[in-house]
Amino acid sequence: MQNIWDKAIGYIMQYGLSFLYAILIFIIGKWLARLVSKISGSVMHKARLNETLAAFLKNIVYYVLLIFVCIAALNKVGIETTSFVALIGAAGLAVGLALQGSLANFAAGVMLILFQPFKVGDEVEAGGASGLVKEIQIFSTIMETADSKTIIVPNAKITADKIVIHKK
Repeated sequence: MQNIWDKAIGYIMQYGLSFLYAILIFIIGKWLARLVSKISGSVMHKARLNETLAAFLKNIVYYVLLIFVCIAALNKVGIETTSFVALIGAAGLAVGLALQGSLANFAAGVMLILFQPFKVGDEVEAGGASGLVKEIQIFSTIMETADSKTIIVPNAKITADKIVIHKK
């Protein structure tokens, strides 16, 4: 029994401080990630960035920083993290390839929101459709035709084609 306690105390002496540092890294890192994401959110709000886009980017900032914090904490404990970093990179590539169309629509939506070639209430011809713009979302734009039909056009299709804005 004494031998087990001696081994336990030896492990605690050897790894306890590293484990305590890892917990501190995680707690402080999580707090800093939350702080940085709040600051970036307020900066985007002051820059009058679209609320949907600002909230999305704020969450991206938080979770990317949190991943770095977790990797740093695991590294402090002594766990080899290069395989985790490679796995995260491969997963990001796989998700990017799987969501290629959605990412194209997302990027086009960001461009439409930032550059605003047209706005809600404009009568437009874009992406092979024409109608009154009801809503510009991150992935698609919703239009209403003169005969009260709703058309949902992917944003990538809108930015890839010509846009005709009818003056009122």
